[in-house]
Amino acid sequence: MDKIANLPNIRADQLDMPALPKLEPVGGMDHPPRFLLLYGSLRERSFSRFLTEEAARILEHFGGDVRIFDPTELPMAGSVPEDHPKVVELRELCLWSEGHVWCSPERHGAITAVMKNQIDWIPLEQGALRPSQGRTLAVMQVCGGSQSFNVVNTLRLLGRWMRMFTIPNQSSVPMAYKEFDDEGRMRPSAYYDRVVDVMEELYKITLLMRGRTDYLTDRYSERSERALKAIDRQLQKL
Repeated sequence: MDKIANLPNIRADQLDMPALPKLEPVGGMDHPPRFLLLYGSLRERSFSRFLTEEAARILEHFGGDVRIFDPTELPMAGSVPEDHPKVVELRELCLWSEGHVWCSPERHGAITAVMKNQIDWIPLEQGALRPSQGRTLAVMQVCGGSQSFNVVNTLRLLGRWMRMFTIPNQSSVPMAYKEFDDEGRMRPSAYYDRVVDVMEELYKITLLMRGRTDYLTDRYSERSERALKAIDRQLQKL
């Protein structure tokens, strides 16, 4: 097997040489960018849902196709078969999507069980598909008291684990009960402006990623593993 000078541990036949022409978009992109939005509360007056709905309006204004998943009646992960209608709905939306927005209240310094349950139902692999890999992600949180970043930090960790491209910007809204009117609309403020910033950045990054995610998520280690398995299969036939 060929070896690269000074890199004897690398399989030369499986090493990709990055180049700008390889970043040319591939595939049909005649549809609007597709966004799935998740929120982390079942309360009737849910500030995480209100903030999510504000984000949806902004993304729709930019031209996005937006779906908000309702976590009501989604069973706890592992408590029902994977063909449960709410589980199927969530997973189909993940496969359909190109970008996500995750928004959770902060409870006891962390994300809510409602939020984590939705993420737990999203598998890293679903047959030959990876429902979350390569999707863009924006994270937001609402706080009952002073501003905190515990939730967005946790959501970033989860997004990385789910192999998503999480944008740098984020939104954290303190004392959320003051920021929304009786109709659930967010009042004008610097916090609202930040939400616009976050959705604008998410939309731009999603446009940049479209048609490029397969190449960007193609990994040397996984190519090498597939090549070794292919060799093993050939040997077993001998």
